[in-house]
Amino acid sequence: MNRMEFISSLRTTSASKMVLLVLDGLGGLPHPETGLTELETARTPHLDALARDSACGMIHAVGPGITPGSGPAHMALFGYDPLRYEVGRGVLSALGVGMDLGPHDLAARVNFCTVEDGVITDRRAGRISTEENARLCEKLAAIELEGAEAIIRPEKEHRAALVLRGEGLSERVTDTDPQKTGLPPLPCRPLAEEDEAARRTAALVNEYLEKAARLLANEHPANMLLTRGFARKPDIPPMTELYGIRAAAVATYPMYRAVARLVGMELVDTGPSFAEQVEALAGAWGHYDYFFVHYKYTDSRGEDGDFEAKVACIEEVDTSVPRILELDPDVLVVTGDHSTPSLLKAHSWHPSPLLFHSRWERRDDVDSFGERACAHGILGVFAAVDLLPMMLACAQRLSKFGA
Repeated sequence: MNRMEFISSLRTTSASKMVLLVLDGLGGLPHPETGLTELETARTPHLDALARDSACGMIHAVGPGITPGSGPAHMALFGYDPLRYEVGRGVLSALGVGMDLGPHDLAARVNFCTVEDGVITDRRAGRISTEENARLCEKLAAIELEGAEAIIRPEKEHRAALVLRGEGLSERVTDTDPQKTGLPPLPCRPLAEEDEAARRTAALVNEYLEKAARLLANEHPANMLLTRGFARKPDIPPMTELYGIRAAAVATYPMYRAVARLVGMELVDTGPSFAEQVEALAGAWGHYDYFFVHYKYTDSRGEDGDFEAKVACIEEVDTSVPRILELDPDVLVVTGDHSTPSLLKAHSWHPSPLLFHSRWERRDDVDSFGERACAHGILGVFAAVDLLPMMLACAQRLSKFGA
């Protein structure tokens, strides 16, 4: 019996409600002038008050020193070992835009980017609008490949999803995104030269990108594509069946709606602002037991390197915390999936601060919601994969083990 099967064997019923609020990329690093992180800088009276009435700690998405992608980080928050249940980013992008993936389909995440004199000058093409993205995807729909069908759909801003549909495709190919500016886009290569399916797949990817470059040559700033995360849809047991819960996701960004769908959550319709997300949560309150509420823009502003904008995003979330508390959840967790320090402009390996609010949890002496404060919390530093069992236990949804 594996770990998830063991926890599933202890499940019991309850009318309790659980909320997991994830501020994407929440954790940061101290500003060189103030010595405070974005979270510590932000004015968060409601989160601070909640921390004083909670158990606090820090979580690692994968492990110390490991910088996680958003996919594995969220899988861990949902109770799945991210090393065992690895989900390719392409699958999340495709599912997030509503594409159905068959057993032979190969999906990849796409960035529209800017290339000048053969090198990448902007990996995100100035974060073009989603409307511009859709126009460019429609233009790229004209691309034809021999032996496979290529389907591209807009995701959000500069991101899109690409699916190659055909027999004999392999996910064992490399990314074409070097993930740095000042470098040329990489060619797609097989991970093993002797792998005939991977060689054929890499050739198809390169053919597609060459044709895309010709079609986008006169566009600006989005004149090229970068691909990464080639993958097929994995077989994952739904958390709804494992733990006997009705689970819902309140998320605006396609990728996070996708990872929620992948583990069995239903999607709740919501407007784009966080206040609208909280009202959508309230509207669905009577229909579900577990709610995943995702806020994206702390991560986006961190990746932009905009310290003050990330601070403002955290403050925006804080203003809606009282409305969540009005719903009186039996368990409320506020955390990040990973850290995205503005100083790094990227995901990092630093653990994320966490507050765990429940009448069945011990309180500590933490008096504010921030990295240094939470580091002194009673929960210590623990693995994100252990969070869901703790939530289930405090929701009175796990029975005793043994006599």
